[in-house]
Amino acid sequence: MKNDLKELSNPEKYHDSISIDNQDASALKNILSTMLLIRKTEQQLALGRKNGLIGGPVHLGVGQEAIAVGISQNLRKTDRVFGAHRSHSHLLALNPNFYRLFAEVLGKKTGFSKGMGGSMHLYDQPSGFYGSVPIVAGTVSLAVGAAMAAKMQNTDDIGVAYIGDGAVEEGVVHESFNLAKIQKAPMLFVIENNLFASHMHISLRQPSDMVSRFAIANDIPYKLVDGNNVVAVAKASKELIDDIRAGKGPGLIELVTYRWYGHVDWRDDVDVGVDRSLDDIENWKARDPILRLSKSMIKAKMWTIEEGKNLNNKIDKEIQIAWEMAMNDPYPSSDVTLKYVYS
Repeated sequence: MKNDLKELSNPEKYHDSISIDNQDASALKNILSTMLLIRKTEQQLALGRKNGLIGGPVHLGVGQEAIAVGISQNLRKTDRVFGAHRSHSHLLALNPNFYRLFAEVLGKKTGFSKGMGGSMHLYDQPSGFYGSVPIVAGTVSLAVGAAMAAKMQNTDDIGVAYIGDGAVEEGVVHESFNLAKIQKAPMLFVIENNLFASHMHISLRQPSDMVSRFAIANDIPYKLVDGNNVVAVAKASKELIDDIRAGKGPGLIELVTYRWYGHVDWRDDVDVGVDRSLDDIENWKARDPILRLSKSMIKAKMWTIEEGKNLNNKIDKEIQIAWEMAMNDPYPSSDVTLKYVYS
């Protein structure tokens, strides 16, 4: 396999603080808080699953929080965002109501999908999140269709599809690239390249580790970015989104990252024959997007260690209150089982 990502895929690189020159301190604090909220929400879901309190599998994106948070800095509630099977962060970056996510994953009627969808069937159209599904690449063509609808409605709203490096091995993704380009659809393709599809490393699946080569093949403007640098993610995606809103057609952003947990649930997947080691995981944790932003803000005197402790404690308390509320919420009644199937 060609290592076209070069140092971006090297877990021993990019451990230093990030550049936050000319950044607004208040905005960075909000970004930091949102990433931490998403992190702690997913860690609570991992614990709930481990303790047998969640009935179905949960696909966690701990370590990847900078992607959804950075992208969402440039989105509106009228944009049309589509997720995949690992989409807690995609939704929470638009609507940080972790109580409703807990309720949904626990199958309670107060959840985002009224307890009918669980972890992989999330929906919150008022915030711009049009849905996630467990079918790999199942929402990509829908996002292109939504983008084309926005264009036909004479708005400058855009479609957004979150796609993993494994999903680009599905034919519908390439059909969607082609159609979006031909139709000049206002569409942003977000490639979350965490180097693994389920349990298989990208070196075992593709001839190159750089997924954005498919943007080149379809003449789609693209950017290749460190996905654990939230400021870089926000900046690069803004440049693409500005052009998309201006009617220049689709764009693609490839964000190199790593998930701390394995494919599903709380396990790290280092003992199931996967090309994944504890050393790699620890090195990637040193590239933690939350830690890197926090260190940079402290260095710039925008943030203090004490403020960090207070924020951690605050979110921990809120998480526990929300989890207990969701645990005590009622399940949907049996008479609504088929009510939302075709709605």
